[in-house]
Amino acid sequence: MRRDNNFDLLRLVAAASVIFSHSFLIAEGTENHEPLILLTHRQSILGLAGVFVFFAISGFLVTASYETSPSPLRYLAKRALRIFPGLFAALLVSAFAIGPLVTSLPLGAYLRHPQVYGYVVGNTLLNLTVHELPGVLFVNNPVGLEVNGSLWTLRYEFMMYLTVMGLGMLRLLTPPVLAALLALGLLCLRWSALAFLGTWGWLLGFFAVGMLLYTLRDRGIFDGRIALAALAGLVLSVPLRQFIELFPLFGGYLAIYLALDRRVPILPATRFGDLSYGLYIYGWPIEILVMHASGGRARWWQVFLASLPLAALAAFLSWRFVEEPMLRLKPGPRRARFSASAVPELGLQPPVRLPRPG
Repeated sequence: MRRDNNFDLLRLVAAASVIFSHSFLIAEGTENHEPLILLTHRQSILGLAGVFVFFAISGFLVTASYETSPSPLRYLAKRALRIFPGLFAALLVSAFAIGPLVTSLPLGAYLRHPQVYGYVVGNTLLNLTVHELPGVLFVNNPVGLEVNGSLWTLRYEFMMYLTVMGLGMLRLLTPPVLAALLALGLLCLRWSALAFLGTWGWLLGFFAVGMLLYTLRDRGIFDGRIALAALAGLVLSVPLRQFIELFPLFGGYLAIYLALDRRVPILPATRFGDLSYGLYIYGWPIEILVMHASGGRARWWQVFLASLPLAALAAFLSWRFVEEPMLRLKPGPRRARFSASAVPELGLQPPVRLPRPG
């Protein structure tokens, strides 16, 4: 099974794009001056496009993960081992290392406060309502209380995993069903009557396009001419003010195409480990801590340049001492049911959060 692809590289780029966009929000309290928000006339920031890419890649690789899992429970175990150990470690760092450095409470009072433990437990359970720590204000702006603004998408990522499992158990991971799921996701981006599906529905199209492309991978769907048409469509979506609505079709296709096209040089993006998840979960806490250390005076580019290497170091430590050891416990794959040209599971990362509208 092939591993000569650029999925790892694209995930790293997506993670870095989120850190980049967050630097504007953390330093300025707004994303009004972020380049892509200006280029698209306030339709999307670069980090949100990174989230979309993460979900498209996730749909492709997680469907492959299900196809190569001996049973649904083993598939679920693999997904849980990928998300929760690294998340739990990051929550402990935020609650018991970063929090005590910033809190206005005495250390003893801080450590006795139930909110500290509620933050760790709540976010481990993917509870989207727990965002703050007692006495912790990083910077006096609209996001100054947010401990980790990157966690919101994890809940919906895991819901997508369950969606794959449910469809797989019903033997519905087929192109017609997944095309219908993609259509539903596109409608959720446009039709307010589907608002009851919430953020899961809003993100569904980005994930479903990856699922659909996986099932069509051996049918000549990845073609340079189609890629050029997708690129043209993505460019045209900006003046049409449909950038987000059309991104699942055009941007999602381009992400998978670029990852698999053999004409694109394969870059060793995992030379030091699979760091994109670590970048995702440590990027915001490090950025907002850098902003706090500057006394709230750092500019966005200072926050970004100082935080990116620190986040990379944290990601490396997370991979080396938490994620990789836990991934060794993953159940082994069964014999693949797809062709030798198919892409194996590569340890998918969850997507990245942009400030809660994740």
